[in-house]
Amino acid sequence: MCVGAFLIYSFTYYSKMKKIFQEYLRRNNYFSFDLKAILFDMDGVLYDSMPAHAKSWLQTMEEFGIKNTTLEEYYLHEGRTGSSTISLIFNRELNREATPEEIQKIYERKTELFFQYNTENTIPDAREILEMTKSFGLLPVLVTGSGQPSLLNKLDNNFPNIFTPETMVTAFDVKIGKPHPEPFLMGLEKGGNLKPNQAIAIENAPLGTESAHKAGIFVIAVNTGPLPDKVLKDAGADVVLSSMTELREIFSEVIECVEEIRN
Repeated sequence: MCVGAFLIYSFTYYSKMKKIFQEYLRRNNYFSFDLKAILFDMDGVLYDSMPAHAKSWLQTMEEFGIKNTTLEEYYLHEGRTGSSTISLIFNRELNREATPEEIQKIYERKTELFFQYNTENTIPDAREILEMTKSFGLLPVLVTGSGQPSLLNKLDNNFPNIFTPETMVTAFDVKIGKPHPEPFLMGLEKGGNLKPNQAIAIENAPLGTESAHKAGIFVIAVNTGPLPDKVLKDAGADVVLSSMTELREIFSEVIECVEEIRN
């Protein structure tokens, strides 16, 4: 039985978490968990890349004459495909659709700036959580809206022997993207044609959280950005933590609690 320090808080949090897991099962008409995989977002969960994404999006839009966006807005858009983000902003600011040529030019410039600004730093304790996932016999699956080669091509260097092309969902795979459930439904499929109660999603963004929630998956949100916890909770997070370090500290207890509920 898992005890004690489930967050910062000691024994009472175990009971609270158990109720949260059980409420998820009731809400989704499952009797128990049968945990097989953990579905991980990339930006803000594995890589500390969101500041570079936001800065490069803001500068790109300003260079193309769109001045009325903010850095925080791009944290809210995190998880959308690049074309979807561009289309949304064009419709709002210019009252028209972006042309395919404009989308290509804007995304190419954004990618160029991202490569310039990104530190390539990983999120503290992300590697440890991935390794713990495998040590519990669970399959790590990547579910990202990103199409940035500068990060995707480095996954195996930064997180060796964790992901394969068969266990990755990226912007190149999806047609709709987050917040639609499509990416996480595809993640379940790549995890071995799983049902939602056979996985847990780790997200940091409201749109990704909404996507996983709509796919019927239990969502742990790690708030590694500037948005209030309430934004993640309102998007459907079952649990909101302050960091991947906090998740690492309680990860064994999370898995043990799920196993206990299963049994």
